[in-house]
Amino acid sequence: MEGEIYFGRGGWTWYTGSSSWMYDAGIEYILGLKIEKGILKIEPCIPKEWRAYSIHYKYKDSIYNIEVKNPNGKNTGVEVIKLNGDVVKNKEIMLQNTGIWEVEVEM
Repeated sequence: MEGEIYFGRGGWTWYTGSSSWMYDAGIEYILGLKIEKGILKIEPCIPKEWRAYSIHYKYKDSIYNIEVKNPNGKNTGVEVIKLNGDVVKNKEIMLQNTGIWEVEVEM
């Protein structure tokens, strides 16, 4: 019928792909977790009020425990990345198939 209103049908977009775009936006563009060709990059773009957050990422048989610290209240810009306590010079981590890895990121 012309002019008929269908209440409760606005959720349909979640079934057709919108939720995956929202997931990508949150994980990749806000939290900054990016995987490209087996390389882990962390490039957050967060509210300056966020002082820290953590991510637990599973890759094959590996676990990456990632802690991002933002002591200076920045929106973007990573100062240093450490992998198991060692500074990562190029701020990129080659993903390994096994092991437990501690990643510290300071903005």
